[in-house]
Amino acid sequence: MSSLFSARWFRIYVVPGAVVQSVMVAGGYGTGRETVEYFTNFGFLGGTMGIGVAFLLIAVVLSLTFELSRIYRVYDYRNFFKLLLGRGWVAYEVIMILFFVLVLAVLASAAGNILQVHLHMPYFLGLSAMLILIGVLTFYGRELIAKVLTFWSLFLYVVFISYFVIVFSQSGDVILRVIGEGEIVSGWATSGFKYGAYNIASIPLLLYVVRGFESRREALVSGVVGAVIAVVPGLIFHVAFQAEYPDILQEEIPIYWSMVRLGTGTLLIVYSVMLFGTFIETGAGMLQGINDRLDAYLTERNGTTLSRSTHAVIAVAAVGISSLLSLVGITKLIAQGYGTIAWGFFAVYVIPVVVIGLPKILKSRSG
Repeated sequence: MSSLFSARWFRIYVVPGAVVQSVMVAGGYGTGRETVEYFTNFGFLGGTMGIGVAFLLIAVVLSLTFELSRIYRVYDYRNFFKLLLGRGWVAYEVIMILFFVLVLAVLASAAGNILQVHLHMPYFLGLSAMLILIGVLTFYGRELIAKVLTFWSLFLYVVFISYFVIVFSQSGDVILRVIGEGEIVSGWATSGFKYGAYNIASIPLLLYVVRGFESRREALVSGVVGAVIAVVPGLIFHVAFQAEYPDILQEEIPIYWSMVRLGTGTLLIVYSVMLFGTFIETGAGMLQGINDRLDAYLTERNGTTLSRSTHAVIAVAAVGISSLLSLVGITKLIAQGYGTIAWGFFAVYVIPVVVIGLPKILKSRSG
């Protein structure tokens, strides 16, 4: 595995997308709740087209962001948005902090639920374990985090594909019948757009994976590949969920509920471990972006950076504070919080990266 990670093609074309997907997947994606909320609610065909809308938006913004970061050598979100928005860069930070707290709250809620329901462990024990492990990852920094997120992403795909194969082997006729009906519920395009808009919000936090890019082709291709890696799990879930449609629409953690109904004991245990690990890597991946932003600022001011211990303390404190929000419940957090904040990111990130960023890329001679 270490030799694979050291291969340049892997670090350029796989690692960025895997890191993006790993950070995306736990804030609701890994539970299946996001897929239900933004895609499956709109029928099979409507949801599938919504996934297409999300893919296009993620691919465009990811590619433009990677290329801007490469050209101007900006690898933290503060300097990236200074490039795009000038003094208005703080607008992204304000919205991002709200989003960041929301994501951590969703992780805390889901982590507590998974351990409580499946392993019969106290709710706060799950939160404590997440705090400790995120603290350890952020202590050792971006290199370890990038490796963990990449290889965990590969593990995610193994589990998700295994789940799909089992569902299809037991309910393939039902899935094909529902697919054949081609149901479309109005609102799928807006929902897919909102999904893409808030999921790309964390991309500027992950610019530490762009440091090795050397050409425009690498940045643009990596952006498209990253979008594919990011949305395919959603498509897998969306198709599999047709076997339980429409009952699955009301479930807090749809994949867990589905696996219990399927009687897949071993896969259920593996899934629980995978999902809990995903909560940790998502939190660590985003917190590394926060730490990089603070380090870049301190470097500009006095030529120093925060210590590894301080990085870990910041991470643990952020998760601890956000966990208070977890008491609201994962369904409400995803349905109300994510959908609302998506429009803020559209205004301060999506529009500027296209309207301001694209002309900067086209004018640049750095190809």
